[in-house]
This record gives sequence, structure tokens and C-alpha cells, in this order.
Amino acid sequence: MDSPLIVVNFKTYSQGTGEAAVKIAAACRDVAAEAGVTIGVAPQLCDIYRVASQVDVPVYAQHVDGVSPGSNTGHVMASCVQQAGAVGCLINHSERRLNLADIEASVSAARAEGLTTIVCTNNIPTTAAAAALAPEYVAVEPPELIGTGVPVSQADPDVVKGSVEAVKRINPDVQVLCGAGISRGEDLTAAMDLGSVGVLLASGIVKAEDPRSALEDLVSPL
Repeated sequence: MDSPLIVVNFKTYSQGTGEAAVKIAAACRDVAAEAGVTIGVAPQLCDIYRVASQVDVPVYAQHVDGVSPGSNTGHVMASCVQQAGAVGCLINHSERRLNLADIEASVSAARAEGLTTIVCTNNIPTTAAAAALAPEYVAVEPPELIGTGVPVSQADPDVVKGSVEAVKRINPDVQVLCGAGISRGEDLTAAMDLGSVGVLLASGIVKAEDPRSALEDLVSPL
């Protein structure tokens, strides 16, 4: 199996907030080094600097807006998260959805700051539209499976296979991540067998009784 990209989204879970975010990020760093894989983390915006300054791990913002400096109260600038230490960002997560024009603006703003972009999608047509914007990654996550513990690779493998095929047709430089319900090593294996290059996951790690052990299980097939 090729070395995958694993991104752990901390969402707004209390288990991944503040100093707890640093502890989970440190576990991600250590397991990644032991397994020879890349594990990135997406903490809350207020924790980006805290995590990035204390742990040598790729940090992703959970969201950025396509705005420039100015009168944009409450928005998140790509340049701000980049200066805080982020190397990339999620865009259009199912819990922070955008319309296509706003997705394009966010991707452009992130690209201008050198941030790696992961555009989240929920079906094949949305994945195809996102691929046309040329992010580095699209992450396929049917929202009805998020947090259920039922992996999309098991519940709806066709949406992953179809998304991979659509992306290859539109822009083969874009890579596909698999999300929703991912928590175990077998889920990672199944996702990659369907053509994805990695996974985006959250509660299976962040809310685990022992996040490090959960990470070790996730990468055990590698």
C-alpha cells in the first residue's frame, strides 16, 4: 500500500480544544513518524498557532474565506491562518458549506498564500465541480455517514469510485481523500483500494478514549 495522507479534523470537540489539541497533535506526530506516513491535523482556528508552534505536524485550518484585508468582520483570511502556522485548509466541509462561487474564492485565496487546499464534497457531481477548481485534494464525505462509525467505503463505495473516476477525467492532478465514518485500519485499506490517496476523519480519533491507540490501529495495515 502506498503511503497515504491522513487528516484528523478536531471540529469543535472539547476533546480536541486548547491543550488537548496539542496532545492529540503530538500523538499524530509520533504515530506518523513510527509508521512512515503523513498525518495532518485540523484544529479550531484559535488553536492553529498553539498547535503549530508546539508540535511539528502539518496543520490545516478548518475553513478559510475568499476575502482580502479590509471590512470583513468575522471572516477568516487565508493569509492569517498561514501566518499562524497552517500549511493548508479545509474548504466546504458539510458543517461549513459554501456555494460554488465562494468555494472558488476560498481556493483562490488559499492558493495565493501557498496553502494546500482540501475541498470537501458529498457526491459525484459536487466532486466533479470541485475538481474543476484545481484544489490539491477533494475529500468525499456523504454527510449522512459523518460521525456514524459506518465508513463510506462500506456504505456507499460507488460514490468513492465514481468520484475518483470523475476527478481523473476533469483534472488528474487533483487527488481524492475518503471521509465519513473512518476509524479503523480496515477502513483506511478499503478507502485506498477504491482509489483514494488517504482519509479525512474526526471523531474516531479525537473522541477515542485513547487517541494514540486509535491512530496506531488506523495505520496498522501499512
